[in-house]
Amino acid sequence: MIDVNYVTFDCAAPYELATFWRDATGMELHPETGKDDDEVLLVGTPNLLFIKVPEGKTVKNRVHLDVTGSEDSTRDQEVERLLGLGATIQADRRNPDGTGWVTMLDPEGNEFCVCRSEAERERAASGQA
Repeated sequence: MIDVNYVTFDCAAPYELATFWRDATGMELHPETGKDDDEVLLVGTPNLLFIKVPEGKTVKNRVHLDVTGSEDSTRDQEVERLLGLGATIQADRRNPDGTGWVTMLDPEGNEFCVCRSEAERERAASGQA
């Protein structure tokens, strides 16, 4: 058995991208973080590490994050919140019956999916949508 310590993002602007993900997730920047650092860490489970690289993103991510809202928010509310933080919608896979997800891009073009939370799925299953 192994522990996953970090999910690492190659990026052009580590502090700026980490700040987007901090605002998106509520995770905290490592206390020794500086705005000009080439590596920026968000502390959580797992930690998110942003490392400056010279080349830009050119193809689809082979690994991506799936995120959900809390008990108090819906997938659709989270999509709107993330749009306000600077994400964009790449593909809207929501279905009329409420199932599905939204594939979004962070400010550097990394894909991630916004899915319904467990609480939202339970409410839908019990007819409390």
